[in-house]
Amino acid sequence: MNTDWKKWAIRLAIAAALITVFLMLRYYLTRDQLDEGIASGNGRIEATEVDVAAKAPGRIRTILADEGDEVKAGQILATIDVDALEAQRAQAQAQTQAVQTSIQSAQMQVAQALSQRAAALAQLRQRQADFAAARRHLGRSTALAAEGATPRQEQEDDHARVQSAQAGVDAAQAQVAAIDAAIATARSQVSGAQANARAAQALVRQVETNIADATLRAPRDGRVQYRIAEPGEVVGAGGKVLNLIDLSDVYLTFFLPEQAVGRVGLGDEARIVLDSAPDQVIPARISFVADVAQFTPKTVETRDERQKLMFRVRASIDPKLLARFRNLVKSGMPGMAYVRIDRATPWPAKLALTPLK
Repeated sequence: MNTDWKKWAIRLAIAAALITVFLMLRYYLTRDQLDEGIASGNGRIEATEVDVAAKAPGRIRTILADEGDEVKAGQILATIDVDALEAQRAQAQAQTQAVQTSIQSAQMQVAQALSQRAAALAQLRQRQADFAAARRHLGRSTALAAEGATPRQEQEDDHARVQSAQAGVDAAQAQVAAIDAAIATARSQVSGAQANARAAQALVRQVETNIADATLRAPRDGRVQYRIAEPGEVVGAGGKVLNLIDLSDVYLTFFLPEQAVGRVGLGDEARIVLDSAPDQVIPARISFVADVAQFTPKTVETRDERQKLMFRVRASIDPKLLARFRNLVKSGMPGMAYVRIDRATPWPAKLALTPLK
């Protein structure tokens, strides 16, 4: 009895294996049997990935999003500790105030030197007037002394007064020159202080920018795919904290043989059927066609296709439709893409667009 039971069990197992092999062969041999005007290729759903990373090194203070959360552009996702940056900002602001004070002091020195220069110029004009009067008086006394009308001593006294007046003019001119040098020095100090002020203000802005960058925001609408770090961890410059998927840029990358790809253009209509939803046809458009062939990737399954050079093609789903297919389309899901290489060929019934269930 046990022997008969074992025989029947073996027979049933063999029959089940044969049926499985038959169904698999039927699936692989018939699933892509389409009109000659339609080409197909298998691939996986992909989406643009964006990393949310720290610009500067620091310790993560908070993370406000979990894996699977849908976020909006500009939404705060995480914060980095900024205590050290706030101390740097306070120091830079104090430095700015000190530089502003030095600018005011230098400007006061310039104003004071300008006032001294005005007084020195007035004194110079007075010395020049005295010198001119002394020369005129010397001229008269010299003429009178030559005629014997005045004593020679008076002429000599007038000559001494001219020399004294000349010395006064020279001294006044030297004083004006010294004040001009002081003015130039004070003005250069003002320029240097103003340059230091601009540098200090730039440092304040830089620190404030770093503080603002410590608040990590979503660069675009999307879904959190991975939470790479946790609060309390220290990340370096460029350290990744979260990984987002842009749900508005979803596509399926597949491969076509060289005989078919030459008849496919950007914007051509395509259809996507996912393995998880074989009864749902998703409309798409060709958004990329490689211009260089490559060896067939392992993901291309049929033997004939593995013997050919292939071109990478991308079928993108309209962002407006993604809202309808959001629960159906997920990154990494395998599926088939179909495209008409002969636009006169109608879509077969199995690729007809159907209402979303």
